[in-house]
Amino acid sequence: MKKTIPIAVKADQMPPRVRATNYPEPFASRMIGREKIPLGDLFELSNFGVNLTRLAPNGMSALRHSHSKQDEFIFVFQGSPTLITDEGRTLLLPGMCAGFKAGNGNGHHLINETSEDVIYLEIGDRTPGDEGHYPDDDLKAMLVDGQWKFVHKDGSPY
Repeated sequence: MKKTIPIAVKADQMPPRVRATNYPEPFASRMIGREKIPLGDLFELSNFGVNLTRLAPNGMSALRHSHSKQDEFIFVFQGSPTLITDEGRTLLLPGMCAGFKAGNGNGHHLINETSEDVIYLEIGDRTPGDEGHYPDDDLKAMLVDGQWKFVHKDGSPY
């Protein structure tokens, strides 16, 4: 039976990702309060991913990270997340956006330090051979056959 690809959808009414995170423990539990709706997957996009993401109060987008080959882009619709990069903390407001160039090593993530939900769109490419680097944690990610594999920084498995 052939899967039906929608023509258009109401993004906030689509089901969230079944698995909250790909991170192994002890990192997975730090993603409580984050919910992603994988919009790109609904349309079977293969070159880039698009997620509508909600961060509850005290939630974070990801561990602070950078990518070797993947460019990333975010656009804030609702709420005021704090963007943390190597340069420090930047308060974002609705209508603001930020981009993260692949290969520059600048670790980044969003945290919601407010009492209101944050809703933003995240877009990233799916370049084969990408690696994720986590400056604050003993973690390294490798994109292998379209799936993230996580290891310690020394290469040993979790």
